Amino acid sequence: MTNDTVLQSLTNNNSGFGNNNIFDAFSCLEPQPEKSNFFRFITNGILLNIIGVFGIFGNMISMIILSRPQMRSSINYLLIGLARIDTVLIITSMLLFGFPGITPYSGALFSYYYKVYPHIAVVVYPLATVAQTASVYLTITVSLERYVAVCHPLRARSLCTYGRARIYVIVIVVFSTLYNIPRLWEGKIQAEWSPRHNTTIYCPTPSKFREDEYYRTVYIHWLYLICMYLVPFLSLAILNAAIYRQVLKANRERQRLSRLQQREIGLATMLMCVVAVFFVCNLLAMVINIVETFEIPTEDVFDLNMMINLSNLLVTINSSVNFVIYVIFGEKFQRLFLFLFCHNSLFFPGRDSPDGTHEDSFVSNGERSFRLHRQSTSISRNGGSRNSRMNGTTDSRKFTKTPSPGPCVYYPATRNSKEISAYTSHTFIGGAE
Repeated sequence: MTNDTVLQSLTNNNSGFGNNNIFDAFSCLEPQPEKSNFFRFITNGILLNIIGVFGIFGNMISMIILSRPQMRSSINYLLIGLARIDTVLIITSMLLFGFPGITPYSGALFSYYYKVYPHIAVVVYPLATVAQTASVYLTITVSLERYVAVCHPLRARSLCTYGRARIYVIVIVVFSTLYNIPRLWEGKIQAEWSPRHNTTIYCPTPSKFREDEYYRTVYIHWLYLICMYLVPFLSLAILNAAIYRQVLKANRERQRLSRLQQREIGLATMLMCVVAVFFVCNLLAMVINIVETFEIPTEDVFDLNMMINLSNLLVTINSSVNFVIYVIFGEKFQRLFLFLFCHNSLFFPGRDSPDGTHEDSFVSNGERSFRLHRQSTSISRNGGSRNSRMNGTTDSRKFTKTPSPGPCVYYPATRNSKEISAYTSHTFIGGAE
């Protein structure tokens, strides 16, 4: 570890998700408390980067599984879009907060911290805010889709379609891009000479455009607080409260629900967990923005810079854990994950595989009975063949295939209905004379 003042700089430029002021810079040579640097090193330099790497892999696996043909549905397309946006958000978070969090305390990545990071920050930061905005509103859209499917199922056929889901994703990305276009002109690069290292270092600093008082008050503080926290939090609270009431009602009447209704309720329950994680991970960021908007003093309560570092970590966690939630609560997602990445005889014996199912979502309540039915049908087939051989009726001329909408069962074509009934009973029981 080094205590060089050059390596203690830019500590207050570590926010963006937390308090939205990554370009509110000061001199690159200004020292910062070692305690603050150590906390930033742990939260951003170590934890954020580790969680970010796992989050990227998790989102990639989610996209692969949700893109399977048997997973095709409107809600799964929205979740694919959310996984893509979250992946971009994680990468930008690591570039802006993860890697720079290592240098002030340890001295590592000096070239990245003072040469690369200041030059890419003016581009990566606007991209990060676009991804953050899109992630927030895609989460709202997912909740809205579940609200329609659970609380207004008759309208779901027209509103919750695959084509409409594509339109929703495109509209959200376009809106997020247009909303964050002013971010492109917020920052500039400042060069300073470091006598100790005999080199020029660079810092991201606010431009005159960002320092405008009206711009900061209206766009950076109030509009950001309303569009990124108040409206999303209120919308999610209302939608998920309605979904929760419907889930409670459905659980009381579970035996009267159809299989499709049970699947929709199960999926809604899982996605409420996604929203719950969103609330927990974004609550601190909302509090920090309220503190800055209303200029509430916090010196006697908590260290604002340390809270900003923690907030950046929490936002990255929110974008990284959806895969874990899918595996825990999504039965079909879990089965496809094991089939694609852990395929062996222990998980999927024989020919039975999830590729044979075609359902609207990856929460497939009651599908276990379907698989048991398939297995019993296979047993009956084998039993029937064995009994036929034992009874001396293996002549192919006496057997024909009868088309059936259910599982295929072979019946003797030359026997009357009573004989057929007795024969099928015998084969399903699987006994032998």
